[in-house]
Amino acid sequence: MIVSDTDVRVEPGSFRDPDNQVFYSGGEVLRGLRARAAEQWQALAASDFFPALLAAGKVCGTEPVEPARFPTPDGTPWAAVLRHERIPFVSHPYEWSFGMLRDAALLHLEILRAALPAGFTTKDGSAYNLQWRGARPVFIDVGSFESARDGEPWAGYRQFCQTMLYPLLLTAHLGVDFQPWLRAQVDGIPPEQMRRLFGGARRLRSGVPTHVHLHGAMQRRHATASTSEVRAQLRTAGYSRELALAAVRRIERLVRRLRPAVSATHWVDYQRTCTYSGQDRAAKERFVEVALADGPRPGLVLDLGANDGRYARIAARHAGYVVAVEQDPVVVDQLYATLRAGYERRILPLVMDLADPSPGGGWRGVERAGFTDRARADLVLALAVVHHLAIGRNVPLAEVVDQLAAACAPGGRLVVEFVHPDDPMARRLLANKPAGLFADYHPEEFARLLAARCRVQRRVELPCGTRTLYQAVVGG
Repeated sequence: MIVSDTDVRVEPGSFRDPDNQVFYSGGEVLRGLRARAAEQWQALAASDFFPALLAAGKVCGTEPVEPARFPTPDGTPWAAVLRHERIPFVSHPYEWSFGMLRDAALLHLEILRAALPAGFTTKDGSAYNLQWRGARPVFIDVGSFESARDGEPWAGYRQFCQTMLYPLLLTAHLGVDFQPWLRAQVDGIPPEQMRRLFGGARRLRSGVPTHVHLHGAMQRRHATASTSEVRAQLRTAGYSRELALAAVRRIERLVRRLRPAVSATHWVDYQRTCTYSGQDRAAKERFVEVALADGPRPGLVLDLGANDGRYARIAARHAGYVVAVEQDPVVVDQLYATLRAGYERRILPLVMDLADPSPGGGWRGVERAGFTDRARADLVLALAVVHHLAIGRNVPLAEVVDQLAAACAPGGRLVVEFVHPDDPMARRLLANKPAGLFADYHPEEFARLLAARCRVQRRVELPCGTRTLYQAVVGG
């Protein structure tokens, strides 16, 4: 069957490589290839290393389909079309923890290390070429593979440094969270910025002399030279595929040694220091378990304010996939390490401030979709989060309820906890605010706002008497 133009939606971020275009049709993820890219695909599929990566799940599932079925933007037929597996939830590198970015970088280097002896390389080195199946990274840019040529360096090295290595160095050597830096610049952190951060004694930190200062100096030296001239110089100097492979191994050793130089935060030990009693926690877990089991099995659950993932794990027993969002990078990193150790493939932890979620970014603001455009869940868990937004961040209570409801797909379910103003945690937040500022923050007003947007199915007050749980259907 021929697919019509109206049934095809082009991926907004797929425009930088004219030989490859990712698009969607009928729920499928597809990649159209022009003639040159199709030749590379045929060679790649016939290689020994690529099928092994596919079988190990390190590269996203990929298979050819009939190209004549799918129209092209300019009317010229595709030379080939590939169908890829659908990633459960698309995330961006500035939403990952340190351990996640490091493991994604190591996977990219492992793939490159397998490709080079087989005569292939990756022309891109971007962190955006990786996604997640739960706590396992997967390489998604099959169009990035191309034949390697002797005497040529890794074309993706600059991208790799700017979107993966440099962010890791920031956190490992300076204790600076990399997420805001990556979010601010879609192409990553340029070497000239890194060079200014790593002056004096800092310039001797592991990885900095070679990949920051020498890299920056080489870029300045060859700023006016063409790519072909640089390649000719390297071939004359004896640069070979073996040297390229050795360089990849050195970068891999460097990345593997990096550790975050950040201190523990209040939220790391929240489950022990919070005001929940054993009875409260047991009642809350029962409520969440029943809400998840009540109705159709949710395909996607959002756990907003996930902390250590206690409720995300409960959700994973009832759902196809869980995205666990938490603001604190250290907490997310600990959760990721636990999930990875347990080979969890249905919970994806993400770093995000719910009062400042990831916006759209890149070209025209759509190259990287904002979180609210990606997140439409069958069920949303918002446990012990409303008071942090309404009191801690001064977001009007009505807007908090609106945003939680908007995170649900039509007919989706919302499980939300309201912390009363006389609860110890709410009193702690209110103590730093002017008296009378939150006059509308009370249980009756929250119940009214929720009922105006949802059909409330269940309501339970926890044994402490200062927290109320609601189960509701959005738009019901």
